[in-house]
Amino acid sequence: MNGHLLETMARLELRMRMRRLSSLVALLAVVALGWMMIPDPTGGETLMAVGEARVRYTSSALALGSASLGGLLFGLVGFFLLRGRVGEDLRTGTGGVISATPVGNGQFLLARWLGGVASLGALVAAFMTATMVLHLLRGEGPLQPWLYLYTFGLLLLPNVFFAASCAVLFDSWAPLMGKRGDLLFFILWVALLSLSSQLDASAPEGVGIQVLDFMGVAAGMQRLQAVLHTGQVSLGMSSFDASLPPITLPDLLWTRSTVLARTGCAVLALLPLLPATVLFHRFSPDRVKDRQSRKRRSPLEVINGRLRALTKLVQPLFRLASLLPGPSGQMVAEVALTLTVSPSSIAALLLTLAASLLLPADKLAAVLTASVAFWGILISEVSTRDHQSGTLQLTGAVQGGLPMRYARQLAATFVLGLLFMGTIAVRWAPANPVRACAVVVGIFSLSALASLLGRCTNTPRTFLALFLFGLYVALNATRVPMLDLVGFNGAATAGTVLGTLAFGLSVMVAGAVWNEPSGFGTPGRWLSTRA
Repeated sequence: MNGHLLETMARLELRMRMRRLSSLVALLAVVALGWMMIPDPTGGETLMAVGEARVRYTSSALALGSASLGGLLFGLVGFFLLRGRVGEDLRTGTGGVISATPVGNGQFLLARWLGGVASLGALVAAFMTATMVLHLLRGEGPLQPWLYLYTFGLLLLPNVFFAASCAVLFDSWAPLMGKRGDLLFFILWVALLSLSSQLDASAPEGVGIQVLDFMGVAAGMQRLQAVLHTGQVSLGMSSFDASLPPITLPDLLWTRSTVLARTGCAVLALLPLLPATVLFHRFSPDRVKDRQSRKRRSPLEVINGRLRALTKLVQPLFRLASLLPGPSGQMVAEVALTLTVSPSSIAALLLTLAASLLLPADKLAAVLTASVAFWGILISEVSTRDHQSGTLQLTGAVQGGLPMRYARQLAATFVLGLLFMGTIAVRWAPANPVRACAVVVGIFSLSALASLLGRCTNTPRTFLALFLFGLYVALNATRVPMLDLVGFNGAATAGTVLGTLAFGLSVMVAGAVWNEPSGFGTPGRWLSTRA
C-alpha cells in the first residue's frame, strides 16, 4: 500500500467533505446543541442529577455528560453526514475515472474512511470546544482541557469509527445505497441504543458485551453509578432540589477495564470495512446502476408500483392547479406531484384521515406520531427534488422564478402536513387549544427547517437525520415541553408553542435569504458567492 498516495487521497476526501455546506450546517447545529443540552442551574434545571441533588459543573461532569449525550447524536447524524459520496461520484461521472485508476479497492475505501473519520473528528472537536467555552460561563471549578480531551476521545472515538465504517460499507454495496440503507441503519442505531440501555442497567463493568456500546452511553452511565454508588442517576435536562448540597464528581472517573472495553469497541467498529472491501462495486455498471434503477428495486418502489392506481385520486389536483391563478396553482401542483411520485403516501394519507375521523380524541396521539414520522420522511425530498433530478434550472424558469419556487415548495410541505395532521388538530381544538396549536405550529416549523436544510445542502439526508434523531428523543422524553414540537406527547405549553413559532419564522427567513441572497445587502452577496 502506497502511504503517500493514501495520505493524499484521505486529505482530498477531507477537503471535499469540509467544503460541503452540510458540514457547515452540521457544525453550527453541533455547537447549538452543545449549549442547549447544558442548562443553566439558576433556572432550576441541570445536566446531571443524583436523586434530587444536582452534580456540580466541574470539568469531569461536563465532559462526561456532554460526551455521553453527544454520542447519541454522532452515532446517527454522523452516518448520514458521511454517506452519499459514492452517489456523488456516480452523478458527476467521476466514478468511471476512479474505477480506471490503479488504486486498489482496499486503499481507496481506507482513504474514504480516513477522510470521513477526520471530518467527523473535526465536528467532535467543535462540540468539545463549545462545551469548554460554556464551562467558562457556567462551570464550577477550573477548566481542565486534558480531561475533556481524554473523556471525549474515550467515549466518542469508537462512535466516530463505527459511523464512518458503516457509511463506507453502505456506500460500497449497491442494495444499501438508497433509502433502504438509510432505514436499515436507523433500525440498527435504535437496536444499539436499546442494547446500551440494557448494559447500563444490568451488565457488570469490564471487557465483554460492553464492546458493542459504540455510542458510549452505557460506559458513561456505568461509571457514574459506580462512582456515586447509586442507580438513581439522571443524565440530560432534569430538575433538582436547590436546597440540597450539590455533588462533586472526582476528576479520574475511568478505570483500566473501561479503557480496555472502549479500545476493544474501537477495534470492533472497524469490522464493517472488511465486507465493504469484498462487496465494493468499484462503479462497475453491471453491479451498480444509476440512481433510478436502484430505486426501482427497493421495497418502497415495489410498494409504490403496486399502489400506482391510487394516483388517479390525485389527478383532479393537477386540473385544479391549472385553473388556479399564480402561486396558489403552483403550490397545488407541488402537492399533487409529491403525492403522485409516492403512491404509498396517498394510501398513508387515506388511512390517517380515516383514523383521525373515527378514533376517539384521546387515542389520536399514536396516529399523530405515525403521521409525523411518515410526513417527515416524505417531505425530506421536496426541496431537493429538483436538484436530484437535474431540473433545477427548468423549475426555476416557471413564473415567479427562484423565490417563488422556494415559497411554493415550503407552502406545499406545510399543506401536506395539514392534510396528514390537520384533522387531529381540529378535533383537539375545542378541549385543548394549546395542543392543537402545537400541531399546526410544529408542522410549520418542521416545514421551514426541511426547506432550509434541503435548499442549503441539496441533499435530503441532512434534514432526515436531524428529524429522525429529534423524533426518537421526543418520543423518549415525553415530559419535556420543549421537545414536544408537534404536540404528540401532550406536554407542550403556550410558551413552548410560541418559541416553536419564533423558531419556524426565523428558519423561514433564513431560508428566504439563502434562496435569494442578492436582495439582502453585503451578507446576501457573501452568501451568493458561497452558493
